[in-house]
Amino acid sequence: MLETVDMARVRVAANCLGVDVPASPFLHDQRIERINAARYEEAEILGALRCVRAGDAVLELGAGLGIVGAVVARNLRPSRVRAYEANAALIPHIRALYTLNGLEDVISVENRLLIAAPDRPEIMTLNITNSFLGSSVLETARTRDSVEVPTGDFNEACAEAEVLIMDIEGAELELLRHADLSHLRAVVTEFHPDAYGPEGMKEAKEILRAAGFERIDSCSTRTVWACEKRGML
Repeated sequence: MLETVDMARVRVAANCLGVDVPASPFLHDQRIERINAARYEEAEILGALRCVRAGDAVLELGAGLGIVGAVVARNLRPSRVRAYEANAALIPHIRALYTLNGLEDVISVENRLLIAAPDRPEIMTLNITNSFLGSSVLETARTRDSVEVPTGDFNEACAEAEVLIMDIEGAELELLRHADLSHLRAVVTEFHPDAYGPEGMKEAKEILRAAGFERIDSCSTRTVWACEKRGML
C-alpha cells in the first residue's frame, strides 16, 4: 500500500515556472537550486512547453518528482496529463505536489510500468539506485535494491494521447521498438546512451523519424529530443 503525505505539514521547498514543489527526502540544496532556476529537467520542460497545446491529452512516462508534468498542467492548459512512475516511493510526493498546486483535476499519477512489447509480463523488476533519477528496469552497477512493479499496456494508453513525454532511464529503446506512435502529434523524450550505446540511441532516433517525427532543433539536444509529426511544426 502506498504511503500518503500529510498536506497540513507540507512545506514549499522550491518553485519551478509557477509550480510549488513540496519538501521531500528526494530534495537537497543543489536540486532545490536547480528547480528554482528552472534548470531541473530543463531540456524536457523546454520541449514540453514547445510541443503541448491547449486541450491536448498528454501521456508522461517517468514522472520523477512530478515537476515536468505539473509545469505542463499549470502553464499549457492540456485537457489532462496521465503520468506513470515506477518508483512507488515517489508517488505520495508527486501527488502532494499536484494537490499543493490545485492540479488534481488535470493531472494524475499511477505506480505502473507501461510496456509496448506484445509479451508484456504482469510484473517487472525496478532496480533502485541511490539517486531516484537513476532507477531503471535495467540493472547496473549502481543498483542497491529492487522492487516489483505492475505493468500496463503502453499502446492502449498512448492511443488516448496527442503528446508523449518520456524519461524512463534507458527503457525507451525497447519501448520504441514495439510502440504504436500513430496517434501522437509530438514526442519529448530523453535518450540514455549509457544504457544501450550510441548505436542504440541512433536506432531510437531512427524509429521516431520512420514514424514521421521531425526533431525541433530550437529545443532539442543530443540526448533530449522534442519532435513533431512532419507538417505539424
